[in-house]
Amino acid sequence: MEDKTINALRWILEILHRNEVEYQITGGLAAKIYGSPRPLNDIDIDLSGKSFPTIVPEISEYITFGPARFKDGKWDMDMISLNYQGQEMDLSGIDNDPRISNKPRTEWIPYLSDISKKLKLDHEGMDVWVMHPRALAAYKKELDGDHQSMDIAAAEKYASEHGS
Repeated sequence: MEDKTINALRWILEILHRNEVEYQITGGLAAKIYGSPRPLNDIDIDLSGKSFPTIVPEISEYITFGPARFKDGKWDMDMISLNYQGQEMDLSGIDNDPRISNKPRTEWIPYLSDISKKLKLDHEGMDVWVMHPRALAAYKKELDGDHQSMDIAAAEKYASEHGS
């Protein structure tokens, strides 16, 4: 993993831990932790949007979007986007009706991010909370792109091998 990714992850986790913000890593980084071989695009972290006011003072100089409602063709949720020393990150608020478009892009479905089922794992010498592999595979099945199949396979294999 690139140094910029490790440094950015260490930085944001330090802020979240210091402020006692419950979170879970999702997206491509969660998939990589579960063994996906594909390159990482960004760091995705789910947390309560109620914690945004607590952490914004510490992250404000790196904010590129938000905190605000973000909506594109795939996602509709509260979000803060960051760029920390060249590493992009998205902090997604999961307590205000977050939604994801289904794969055919015909309807919005709930983005079910259950932080209570996260797993605590070691990644690059850091204890990190990661989205449950079955939940990760489930939402990635609604996304486009060849890399999604690699992520789904890695998450499902991890879940099978670890009885999750």
